[in-house]
Amino acid sequence: MAGIAVYSVKGGVGKTTLAVNLAWAAASISRRRTLLWDLDAANGSGFLLGVDPRKKRSADSIFAEGSDPAKLIRETAYPGLDLLPADESIRTLDRTLDRLGKKKRLARVTEGLAKEYERIIFDCPPVLNELSAQIIRAADLVIVPLPPSPLSARALEAVTEEVRSAGKGHPPILPVLSMLDLRRSLHKAAREANPDWPAIPLASAVEQCAVERRPVGALAPRSAAARAVTGLWTAVERKLARG
Repeated sequence: MAGIAVYSVKGGVGKTTLAVNLAWAAASISRRRTLLWDLDAANGSGFLLGVDPRKKRSADSIFAEGSDPAKLIRETAYPGLDLLPADESIRTLDRTLDRLGKKKRLARVTEGLAKEYERIIFDCPPVLNELSAQIIRAADLVIVPLPPSPLSARALEAVTEEVRSAGKGHPPILPVLSMLDLRRSLHKAAREANPDWPAIPLASAVEQCAVERRPVGALAPRSAAARAVTGLWTAVERKLARG
């Protein structure tokens, strides 16, 4: 099993859309049994996949001793792809983890989920706190979506510092240029400065994901955006294979 965190401390960077599309790619392209774990209280991943959380159980209950994750996990419309949805309880999860005093509680839960899944994608909240620290400890790779802007560069610095604080065994970071529009001079300059970074274009097909509540690979499989997601997922698998 490999855990992949899609993380940024800045909102509005396409984080959730990227997490959903990568999870779809893992299940549909690599044919890996995949879990998308939404850890953002907005439940954006669930919305994009057309899946609502179970009202009888709160998302934070998975961290209780003896909890059964299967009671929270939902199937999606896509073979091999399941969702662990978020809800409002995630907003106080940071305090819950602090109270438990277990720095690797999320990693332990992830290890249990590894019995059923080959890839776990974490849709992370845009915060720097105990929850983000625990996600990083559980991840094998951290993907950072970055729309070309000075604020995004600062966000990458913050994420890099957070990841490195996890110690020598911290996961590698893969920056991804998101919402890239090469008609704009700032975007073109960012692409020229980072030619080796994967890039996801600003495209109507990506915007339609939220309207149709489907991943771009299912919605517009021949689009440039779908090809970009496929290319990014290929880069992710190669990076994981190299360890």
